[in-house]
Parts: sequence; C-alpha cells; structure tokens
Amino acid sequence: MTVVTALFEARPGREAELETALRKLVSQVAQETGAIEYTLHRTPTSPGRFYFYERYADQAAVDTHMGTPYLKRVLEAVPDLCAAAPEVAFFEPLVSIKDLRA
Repeated sequence: MTVVTALFEARPGREAELETALRKLVSQVAQETGAIEYTLHRTPTSPGRFYFYERYADQAAVDTHMGTPYLKRVLEAVPDLCAAAPEVAFFEPLVSIKDLRA
C-alpha cells in the first residue's frame, strides 16, 4: 500500500474555486479501482488551505492516478488558483489502530 499527502494553498480570493476543483477531483478519483481512500480536508483556521490524505493499493494505482486527465487538468490550474505549488509526499504505512483492533 502507498500513502500520498498533498497540501494546496489557494491564492487569496480563489479559495472557493480551488475547493470546487478539489471536490470534483474526489468524485472522479472515486472511480479509480486502486484508490482506497482519497479524503479532502480544509484547515479550519485558514479556509484556503486544503489537504488530501490518499491511500492506494500499490504503486501502479498511484501511477494510474497521476496519469489521469482530470488530475492533469487540476494541476494545470494550480498556477492560477494556488499561491504555490502543491506539497506532495509519499509514505509507506507502518502501523495503525485499525491493525491493532483487528
């Protein structure tokens, strides 16, 4: 399994547009069979700061996601909607409470 996090910071005045684009992205990613979780969060104290927590079955699923036309469209809009490039990080899960409760 692969975990990806992505942090998006909206340009001032573009918060609603960015949120709309990211919400739409969630509904599109829901169709990807290798995407296990794709959750969008917003920072309560900074309404233009959005965070994705993503889990994929494997690296092939991540690669499929990264190659989708809808993700490419969002990334092409980043310079207009975001104050900076998204911060993306990749992780390998080690342990969770889900494992401990099983």
